[in-house]
Amino acid sequence: MTATAEERRQFASDNYAGICPEAWAAMAEANAGHAPGYGDDAWTGRAADLLRDLFETDCEVFFVFNGTAANSLALASLCQSYHSILCHETAHVETDECGAPEFFSNGTKVLTLSGREGKIDPAGVEWMVRRRADIHYPKPRVVSVTQATELGTVYSPDDLKAIWAKAKSLDLRVHMDGARFANAVASLGCAPKEITWQAGVDVLCFGGTKNGMAVGDAVVFFDRALAREFDYRCKQAGQLASKMRFLAAPWVGMLGGGAWLRHARHANGMASLLQSLVQGLPGVKVLYPRQANSVFLELPAALRDGLRARGWRFYDFIGWGGARLMCSWDTTEADVQAFARDLAELARAQAA
Repeated sequence: MTATAEERRQFASDNYAGICPEAWAAMAEANAGHAPGYGDDAWTGRAADLLRDLFETDCEVFFVFNGTAANSLALASLCQSYHSILCHETAHVETDECGAPEFFSNGTKVLTLSGREGKIDPAGVEWMVRRRADIHYPKPRVVSVTQATELGTVYSPDDLKAIWAKAKSLDLRVHMDGARFANAVASLGCAPKEITWQAGVDVLCFGGTKNGMAVGDAVVFFDRALAREFDYRCKQAGQLASKMRFLAAPWVGMLGGGAWLRHARHANGMASLLQSLVQGLPGVKVLYPRQANSVFLELPAALRDGLRARGWRFYDFIGWGGARLMCSWDTTEADVQAFARDLAELARAQAA
């Protein structure tokens, strides 16, 4: 029996997926009885300790509702209003936060850099810093990297260390937008510390939602001094959950048994399968290397329209016009094969 468009799993975003079993079970367990509010509960303490264990360092941890708040508040904590943030031109903090980093930092300006495959490089950072040094220019203060990038690529440990070395020489801090951090770790096969504090990252915004949680990001300060009064920023921004245990408990469920990495590996694997099935079809071009859980395709308008007419949903405003196909923790081989089959039928009909 074929699933209807309403029933089928989609490829528009990993935000479409539901809550994974491990996160759901932990929330259900946390729902028993009463617990102190505002983060003074055992679940929040346990989740923070598990993150310290994961990164193998004594970091400071805060939990917020979503990635926009995590990135914006973290960046605000690193800047004064007259500073600037350097990021890739496709970075989420530039293209998809509705000006939140500028808003929460009281005016810090975001300056964009170009770079191949969604990644900035040390030379671009230095060029932006050196281009002007007068008092009329917003002084660069932070380099923000997205891991995995908005184009589905990943920064290797060596990539990050090179950016860190340049940032350090220019007195810049390093922020990491890790909305899909789990997918990057799964792709690289490295320890989380190797692409965070050992590579010079001062603060990581570790995304939970796209990895299988209902809501929630962890803001992880590897330089604890930078976390001073961050709790006040969270409160002022409406990000201090009164029932914090429900933001923290899913992290316990995900981290305790390694589900965070299993789900990321699965999503990456489904994206790899999808690419293998569609590359080479008439009129279809893979735009970027498939390194995480997304595939970007250049599709003629007729193919895009045909897929949508068959009930498929995907974004084409991300990645400079390519169609982004995002796999999730619950994407199945059958989902991938159904999409690829429809695309193949349409492509071959178009080419005939």
